[in-house]
Amino acid sequence: MNDFTARPMLDRTLWLSEDDAEALAKGSHRNPFSLLGIHDTEEGSLLRAFLPGALGVDVLDREDGTFRCCLTAIQIPGLFAAQLPHAAPYILRIRWPDGEQLTEDPYSFGLLLGEMDLYLIGEGNHRDLGHCLGAQPMQVDGVSGVRFAVWAPNAQRVSVVGPFNHWDGRRHVMRLRHPAGVWELFIPRLGPGTSYKYEILDVQGTLGLRADPVALATEAPPNTASVVADTTPFVWHDEKWIAQRDESHQPTRPISVYEVHAASWRKHGGDNGEMYSWRDMVEHLIPYVVEMGFTHVELLPIMEHPFGGSWGYQPLSQFAPSARFGTPKDFAYFVDECHRAGLGVILDWVPAHFPTDPHGLARFDGTALYEYEHPFEGFHQDWDTYIYNLGRREVHGFMLASALHWLRHFHVDALRVDAVASMLYRNYSRNEGEWIPNKYGGHENLEAIDFLRHLNDVVAEEVPGAVVIAEESTAWPGVTRPTAEGGLGFAYKWNMGWMHDTLEYIAKDPVYRAYSHHDMTFPMIYAFSEHYVLPISHDEVVHGKGSLIGKMPGDEWQQFANLRAYLSVMWSQPGKKLLFMGCEFGQWREWSHDRELDWSLLGEPRHVGVRRLLCDLNRLYAEQPALHECDSEPQGFIWVVGNDDINSVFAWLRVSATGEPVLVVANMTPVPRIDYRLGVPQAGGWEEIFNSDAECYGGSNLGNMGRLTAADAPLHGQIASLELTLPPLGVLMLRPTEVLRE
Repeated sequence: MNDFTARPMLDRTLWLSEDDAEALAKGSHRNPFSLLGIHDTEEGSLLRAFLPGALGVDVLDREDGTFRCCLTAIQIPGLFAAQLPHAAPYILRIRWPDGEQLTEDPYSFGLLLGEMDLYLIGEGNHRDLGHCLGAQPMQVDGVSGVRFAVWAPNAQRVSVVGPFNHWDGRRHVMRLRHPAGVWELFIPRLGPGTSYKYEILDVQGTLGLRADPVALATEAPPNTASVVADTTPFVWHDEKWIAQRDESHQPTRPISVYEVHAASWRKHGGDNGEMYSWRDMVEHLIPYVVEMGFTHVELLPIMEHPFGGSWGYQPLSQFAPSARFGTPKDFAYFVDECHRAGLGVILDWVPAHFPTDPHGLARFDGTALYEYEHPFEGFHQDWDTYIYNLGRREVHGFMLASALHWLRHFHVDALRVDAVASMLYRNYSRNEGEWIPNKYGGHENLEAIDFLRHLNDVVAEEVPGAVVIAEESTAWPGVTRPTAEGGLGFAYKWNMGWMHDTLEYIAKDPVYRAYSHHDMTFPMIYAFSEHYVLPISHDEVVHGKGSLIGKMPGDEWQQFANLRAYLSVMWSQPGKKLLFMGCEFGQWREWSHDRELDWSLLGEPRHVGVRRLLCDLNRLYAEQPALHECDSEPQGFIWVVGNDDINSVFAWLRVSATGEPVLVVANMTPVPRIDYRLGVPQAGGWEEIFNSDAECYGGSNLGNMGRLTAADAPLHGQIASLELTLPPLGVLMLRPTEVLRE
């Protein structure tokens, strides 16, 4: 048994210098580890503990809990000390006004983070920050607790605060690790579920509370504290999915995405009810999306965000799923069940900007730590947000680690990077004189470009099969070209030009469509310059733009016919597909994040018809190689009729990699076209495999009775021709009944 009994001596010999004591009392001491815990002196081991508000402190033996000594109150309220013959493991028994607490002393533990961790953080190349910084439950020297670590190089003092210390920043002051600028502390006997923040005395001398930038869990808004997450590994069941997903993401494969805002897809009890949890969505959303035939579900940002009205696009916790929907393990369960059902999961991810909330990243340690210093570089006027300084190594590494966290830890299949255009250009949405050129005098943001290229290379290297998708609205060249060839390296790019042109066309009264014929043909000029996704996203059905069906002209019958025709054109043109929730059944009301979709509409035949049409389009898209195999190859698309502006008729061939054709014909007026002759690549039997005017979709059921025969009469550059009946505001798809092989 160790002799751990305190030796009597004069109290004043235990005292600190006046400056140290005053700094402890004020909570401004920069290195409490130099004063607290056990320190060797000529007389033996000196133990000090600073516990403001404590009534008394006993020292117990850690091995058997026996009493060793009572610490003496000295010098300032809350400071206790005793001289010991030598150091040995101990426990503090602290008497508080509301009861006793047994705990190991946080200041009895040595350095926590390894030198390699600190080096990689400083280099911006630590690819697993989610398990290095933040709050990590673990054992240190056989003691269970939580290791906290946060990057705040310019702070004067950083403390961990929470209900466990009554939010008193003097109690758990952290140790600064030079030169990385990382503060660390191990607090014994804490565990998952504990709320906490960092109290930071910043470089300006201002005291504030901050959420953890690398928190793995958070309180549910409007609360803003971070939460110690349960980091026990999730047991995955998606090995088969992971093994094949690289193939499923190739440009030759069908990709059809259902875009979802998790908070408003559906609610318990209707508009004013509680949001669905991840487990609710496993029960309801996954079967729905599978039944619809989509290959992927894309979630608007689910990283924790303080303001629900931002739809997640102003996140503050780049490593934590929002507590609105459950725990991080609940989200992992959702992803796992998606994979088991054959669905991929895409997350919207926002490395372009972050909000100004005072508990967040803004001037985190009193300096522009995560953002650019100058507002011409560091502040988005459009969104009232700060801009990440991706030219700083640590910030570059922080965002890179965030991306990898979602892909590796949660098995997410793809990240859709929001607002890429705002990252690429220093003068994005800025007037002359309101932006700072790069070092060459240009408007390109070289740091952001380097980050995006590095991101795509690292994801390809570290998470095989996962992909990154760009929402990029400009003509920046090579967005989906490999970085080795000078491109940005994204797997896919949203085709915003296609979306704008085709929506402008479809919104016109058919009487005037002849004058805008080029809106439908022009996108094919550049359709193969990138690997594209055709997006009808949330942005097109909000902020006064109206719903998708609300954009359609004419009476109600024509509106539904236009909607069916538009979706049919979208699903039969080159490019992967993305459709926002509610558009699949023709919701009339503009989307609002505050209420659920108008599910009652599925009791009305025309809305059911649109939903049925989408199911069949997804099925055909997956079944017909011609509709997806050559999405990115010019030989996969051939105009048959692209210049019949008088009749507003379009016809094209989609061709598979082996040459199998599908003919698509669109009549974009409410006038039926009888005996309309079109060239086709082979004579003989053809079958009508799809008609958007079918009665089962809510149409007039005008068509071609299923089968036709192409005459050996060349037309439109093809060797044969078909005579067709084109339904009003309708789209047909036909294929040969026999495949000709050379």
